[in-house]
Amino acid sequence: MDLKIKRNIQDSKLYGFDVQSNKKSNFVGQIKSQMYMSKITVQNTEINVIKVDGEDYICLTDMLRAKDGDFFITDWLRNRNTLEYIGIWEKVYNPNFNYGEFATIRNQSGLNSFKISVKEFVARTNAISVQAKAGRYGGTYAHKDIAFEFAMWISPEFKIYIVKEFQRLKTEEQHLLGWSAKRELSKINYRIHTDAIKQNLIPVEVTSQQASIIYANEADVLNVAMFGMTAKQWREANPKLKGNIRDYATINELICLSNMENINAVFIEQGISQGERLVKLNQIAIHQMKVLESEDNDRKLLK
Repeated sequence: MDLKIKRNIQDSKLYGFDVQSNKKSNFVGQIKSQMYMSKITVQNTEINVIKVDGEDYICLTDMLRAKDGDFFITDWLRNRNTLEYIGIWEKVYNPNFNYGEFATIRNQSGLNSFKISVKEFVARTNAISVQAKAGRYGGTYAHKDIAFEFAMWISPEFKIYIVKEFQRLKTEEQHLLGWSAKRELSKINYRIHTDAIKQNLIPVEVTSQQASIIYANEADVLNVAMFGMTAKQWREANPKLKGNIRDYATINELICLSNMENINAVFIEQGISQGERLVKLNQIAIHQMKVLESEDNDRKLLK
């Protein structure tokens, strides 16, 4: 079965969880304004995943579309086994859970007339495992631990596939996090590098265009020292690739490049000529890459 993750990570505001706040709760009514939303697709069903206070919540409303027949989330919530599981989860993770009120609800679960909404359940028990969200991307969301049990209620097969796709999503997030860290490391050191150039190489009263040419030349000093070619030469050799030469560097190359940017900034402040700096930087690059890429290195190196 060809399943794929649809990524839609974004910084946005989490518009109004439709819950009543409780002064005892560290969660209800205190949803942070910054969150990201992702999407996974399981058995042709697109499901929203949001992060709230560092925890993943999966949309039960989206998941319910995969269940055959006319069912509602309240049908699942009124089940005694469901309530028992949620109660134990809340007891472990939520110190502000109203266990006395929960016990009253649980005792009513055996009655045919018993039915309770997520909104009412949260208001009465101060639960954090499930939430009803209004507005954009609205619906009922549950912590991933609870959502996986909800998936079992839909079908065992559905649970297996949603767990698989969720794990793939987490793996992809870790990959993106590592890439972001690499780029941020380069950006920080690039700022140090360009500040040194501005203070020591750029003459007073130059035009912006002249300044940009000087920056480009210094960037190419590092490119030649590290990659053996300038940015222009790389683009000419790789006309079909998007981005620049550093976008395709390994993390070890970027670590080395970041170190070289700092060293080059010191060389510039010392007044060393560009040609001499290039030779020194190339020697440093060769040495550092040998260390980073050495199979005999006892340390666990990033790849």
